[in-house]
Order: sequence, then structure tokens, then C-alpha cells
Amino acid sequence: MKLKFLGTGTSQGVPVIGCTCEVCTSENPKDTRFRSSVMITTEENKKILIDCGPDFRQQMLLNNETTVDITLITHEHNDHVIGLDDMRPLIFKSGKDMPLYCYHRVGQEIKKRFAYAFTDVRYPGAPAFDLHEIENVPFHILDTDITPIEVIHYKITVFGYKFKNLAYITDANFISDPEKEKLKNLDVLILNCIRKFDPHPAHFILPDVIQLYEELKPKKLFLTHISHHLGLHDIEDKQLPAGMHLAYDGLEIEF
Repeated sequence: MKLKFLGTGTSQGVPVIGCTCEVCTSENPKDTRFRSSVMITTEENKKILIDCGPDFRQQMLLNNETTVDITLITHEHNDHVIGLDDMRPLIFKSGKDMPLYCYHRVGQEIKKRFAYAFTDVRYPGAPAFDLHEIENVPFHILDTDITPIEVIHYKITVFGYKFKNLAYITDANFISDPEKEKLKNLDVLILNCIRKFDPHPAHFILPDVIQLYEELKPKKLFLTHISHHLGLHDIEDKQLPAGMHLAYDGLEIEF
């Protein structure tokens, strides 16, 4: 299987509009970050998208991705769902409703935000979704076993997802001990890290991620959901503990 980072930025993206800091003005493409999303390619060459934010259209075009078979949603914040309308070309081409898998609360929010996609009589150009509300139990789809990981993002439940011996978690500031058991001794763990210093009420910062790395002991850990406050990619990546790396848009991992 393969994971590609379509976006590794936080909700504002990087560069941030109007910001002239060294990260936002960097000419290194690794410092330019779309909103966080990944594409999983299965052994059968099926495509599983995780999150569909405002940069979805550009992400698909720049990465020459032409299909999505199912979409997993971590939570309902706009930087993770507001691109769903841009799935229309894929839906029209396939002639099928796009399957969405998410927590119950998230599904209800998607129905509110995209009410025109769920009416009995839809406008001819509207998207169409096949909504599947999931709980914190493993499920099997597209010949792939998927295990949700329940984490807390400020005060709401967010789902990370585990495939084989890789787990992807974004938008979290707390992981319970039972959920940590699902994350121990992985080949690859991907965690959100919004900045280097200053505690955040809804996101891990770098010291939190280092502590989890030492506790969970994955072979490799990649940081995502990164803001411009974390620093320049080439400098910060070299200063991380061995086995830890900053992810960047376009990075591919085989697992």
C-alpha cells in the first residue's frame, strides 16, 4: 500500500494570507502546505481519500490523481470537509454516489453544510454522497482493514485511521490509554504538530509529539497539520530526534 500527503498544513494553509514571515516567504516548495489530507492507494489500486478540504481540487490536479473510491472524514471542521462539492467531476464520471465514512456527529454536520446534496430531488449539477456513519470499531472495505482511532480535538471526538501497521492522526491534543494501545510499535505513525512552542488548546505541539514518539515507539513518525509557526522545513527536520520527520506535500510512503 501507499500513502501520499496531498496536504500537510493547518487550517490557514502555508503561506498564510498577508504574512511575511520566513516560512511564508520561503522559496522551498516543502514550506508550501495545502490543508491536511492524504490519499491511500490499496494493493488493488483503489483510492481512499482521508479528508476533503478547500484545496482538494488543486491537490488532485497537481498530483495527477483522477479517482477516489471512498472518502474517510476525520471530523467536520471546514479545512477537512469543505471541498466535498469539488468531488462533482468524479461523481459524474463514475455515475455513482461518493461513499463517505465518518462519525455520526460528523455525518449530521455534512448533511447540514451540503443539504443540497441530500435532498430527495436534487439539482442536476449537485454532488451525491453515500453516507456511512461509523463507530470506533474496525471495518473492512475495498479489501482493506481499517481501524478508527478515537482522539480528542479540544472537546470533540476526531477519528484517526489505521491501515496495516500505519496510523494517520490529525487534529488531536489528547489520546486515551486504550487508543494508545492501537498505536504502539507501528512501522509508521503520522501525528499533527501545529507549532514548536506555546501550548495549544486543540493541537499537539512539538514536545507533545516527541513524548508520544518515545512512549509509542513507532519505527518512523511523520509530523503533519503544520503551521508557519513550526519553522523552516529543512532546518527543523534536521533537529528532530532520529526517526522523526516533517512530512511535506507530495511525500509518498510505502507500507
